Amino acid sequence: MRERLFVSRHRIWQIVIDACLVALALYLSYLLRFDFATPRVFAHQLRWVILPVVVAEVLVFMLFGLYNKWWRYSGVRDLVSVFLATLAAVALGMIVAEYFADKVQPAIIGRYHNDVTAHRLPWSVLALDWLLTFGLMGGARLLARMIWEGPWHRELGRDRKKVLVVGAGDAGELVVREMLKTRQIRYRPVGFVDDDQKKKNLRIHGVRVVGTTRHLPALIEEFSVDEVIIAMPSVGGRPLEDIALSCRKANVPVKTLPGVYELIKGTVTIEQLREVQVEDILGRHEVSLDYDSIDYITGQVVMVTGAGGSIGSELCRQIATMNPALLVLVEHSEGSLFQIQHELETERYFTDLAACLVDIRDKAKLRELFETHRPAIVFHAAAFKHVPMMQANPAEAFDNNCFATLSLIEDAVRFGTGRLVSISTDKAVEPETVMGLSKALTERIVETMAREADDTKLMTVRFGNVLGSSGSVVPLFQRQIAAGGPVTVTDERMTRFFMTIPEAVRLVIQAGAMGAGGEVFVLDMGEPMRIVDLAREMIRLSGLEPDRDIEIVFTGNRGAEKLDEKLFSAGEQAVGTTHPKIAMAVRRPVPRSVLRQELSRIREALAGHDVETALRIAREVVRLSAPAANAAAPADAAAHPGAPRPGDPGNGNGSPAGSSPEPPSSASTSPAPPVAPAAPTSRR
Repeated sequence: MRERLFVSRHRIWQIVIDACLVALALYLSYLLRFDFATPRVFAHQLRWVILPVVVAEVLVFMLFGLYNKWWRYSGVRDLVSVFLATLAAVALGMIVAEYFADKVQPAIIGRYHNDVTAHRLPWSVLALDWLLTFGLMGGARLLARMIWEGPWHRELGRDRKKVLVVGAGDAGELVVREMLKTRQIRYRPVGFVDDDQKKKNLRIHGVRVVGTTRHLPALIEEFSVDEVIIAMPSVGGRPLEDIALSCRKANVPVKTLPGVYELIKGTVTIEQLREVQVEDILGRHEVSLDYDSIDYITGQVVMVTGAGGSIGSELCRQIATMNPALLVLVEHSEGSLFQIQHELETERYFTDLAACLVDIRDKAKLRELFETHRPAIVFHAAAFKHVPMMQANPAEAFDNNCFATLSLIEDAVRFGTGRLVSISTDKAVEPETVMGLSKALTERIVETMAREADDTKLMTVRFGNVLGSSGSVVPLFQRQIAAGGPVTVTDERMTRFFMTIPEAVRLVIQAGAMGAGGEVFVLDMGEPMRIVDLAREMIRLSGLEPDRDIEIVFTGNRGAEKLDEKLFSAGEQAVGTTHPKIAMAVRRPVPRSVLRQELSRIREALAGHDVETALRIAREVVRLSAPAANAAAPADAAAHPGAPRPGDPGNGNGSPAGSSPEPPSSASTSPAPPVAPAAPTSRR
């Protein structure tokens, strides 16, 4: 209430204008009621009631918060506020006017004149007064906006870029509206392009729908367009690629908006326009979230390890929008930690954070962090993930990915953390590399420790490659294309699953809400894509032709890399969950006593530089959880009511839609494939 009544001195002029408009409306109401020949008695009445009515109505406007808004940005919601405020104000104003006309005026004038008679206000004056007050006040606000956004104020000069906006929907309307109202944006919309024939020649904010995407090259030439903006956040794949290629051929820059998720949240602005990227043309559908279930982050202390990495930094961005009490950023790279901290504080205005320069392998520092901040939720994204690098440095792979995770879990349990979500990879499925084996062993550590952690829910989320990460082929291809080629691909047959980083992180957060402890969640990655096809798409997106402008060279397998990745291993049962894009890999956990013993043996072998023995032991531990997957399925399925059990009708094999089918039962006892030994140059 106090905030509504408070009015900045810069808004005094609004009060003065509204007071004048209220007085004018009441005066015109009397004139219209009496056909511009107001009887003397009512003219006298008007002089007595006009001042108290103005004061009463302005006070009501203040209570409705009409003076806490800029008139230049007035819209439909503001007109609704004016409608309700004038309705209440006129009702109160008439009560005040009636009181003054019936009681105050006769009482004062009656002292000097004995023949004074009180006259009631005509009801028609009340109706006219409200109509005129609403019309004048609403019109004043719209006039202010028209003046502010008028061409004489927008400075539509030659320095403004002429743009075509592809998409005459909500996103397109948002883009054009910002262009028209913001002086700093140097864009002038000359037309919309939309494939909906019903929109042809319609106008949005005065900008006409001039044609369809099929006519885009001709429209670019006709309107001398300087830039094209794609305002269709839900459209991807081939249609988006065709638009981008048409613009490239016309030598016109093309930009696009972020995804539907950001549009729904209201965070999309004209400043977020960016170049069309390969992620946009993969044609993946936006992920829907159960917003009621992910409120577990609100008001909690949340820790993110690897906060400066690709997945970790995106976790921080999305968690920051969910109002945590404190976000603890744990990162060992000084530069990466500074970048995400600076972005959150200066670009996203989130300051409830603690930036901690800590290596998760440092047990003392890690324990100090838990003791200081007592996180309720931990997202563990810190890991070594570069395949050839870990192949040459196996000791570091196991130390960082396995043993540091074990220490993290122990501290989380000791200090009462409620949930810990560990990030895994599809390379942990039937691993053939040191990195994949270390992550497979990490999965076993999490699910085995979860059986002993009564108050801490431990879970793993497994998914494939994410586009744009530091270890992805996308940045490598971009550098090679920028250098004029060649683009290097390992093998023409090689395929990989791909997912955008924001999509993966949304599902990780969603899975964190679903876990009851011990689950290995697997994200639906869609269909695998050939790496060579991705390279060709990126070359075309750059306005070039593969094999003509940019050569593609096949380098051959760089050792232990699989041609195809899987999301489920032979001994795992794929079980659906309540979310269509999240499944569970159900298998038999490794007994804790066995796990502890084997981890000690691996540590000793690595300390003695006996890499072969360490890999053999790790392979045996991973193989221990392969058989008897069906025995664990009912218990885990019970933790997720509504999730289909293995063999349930609807998918034939117990696999969720889009996931890998269940392998034959005979495969569950087959030995895991051997892991390639470390490079000969390594002594570990």
